[in-house]
Amino acid sequence: MQIRDAAKRDAQVLAEIYNDAVLNGTAIWTDRTVDSADRVAWITQRQQGGFPVRVMVDAADRVLGYASYGDWQSKDGYRFSVEHSVYVHQDARGQGAGRQLMVDLIRLAREHGKHVMVALIESGNQASIALHQQLGFVECGRVSQVGCKFGEWLDLTFMQLRLDDRVTP
Repeated sequence: MQIRDAAKRDAQVLAEIYNDAVLNGTAIWTDRTVDSADRVAWITQRQQGGFPVRVMVDAADRVLGYASYGDWQSKDGYRFSVEHSVYVHQDARGQGAGRQLMVDLIRLAREHGKHVMVALIESGNQASIALHQQLGFVECGRVSQVGCKFGEWLDLTFMQLRLDDRVTP
């Protein structure tokens, strides 16, 4: 497996992975699916904003998963903090793709001078919480019933990873 920058040609598979998360899970709190044009626009917007969109591919260059980070908040005071997302194709889950994509994102965030990486995780997603803990993230908050999907209230766990030891920005 290899990790590379996403390209427009990856948009269809990114849409499939995203839509699977929309239709079958609670990682994305929306009911709206997307098409490849939406993913092309998303990739372009992220990359033009200076943010990575990375894909993990197999030996045949088939996309197994993708990851990105962007602004945690839009105000200038948050410029050293990013929020990330990682999604893995259903056929590639449990093979370490999510971990490898996370490690890659953490490396890039450090190289880009970021100070904190934030994760917002549906509180019932124990596998994601455990993975983040293994990578050094700590839970820093939990809010109850702030989302809903599939006719149920969802709780949100906040986790963060300090990327460096700077005392001042």
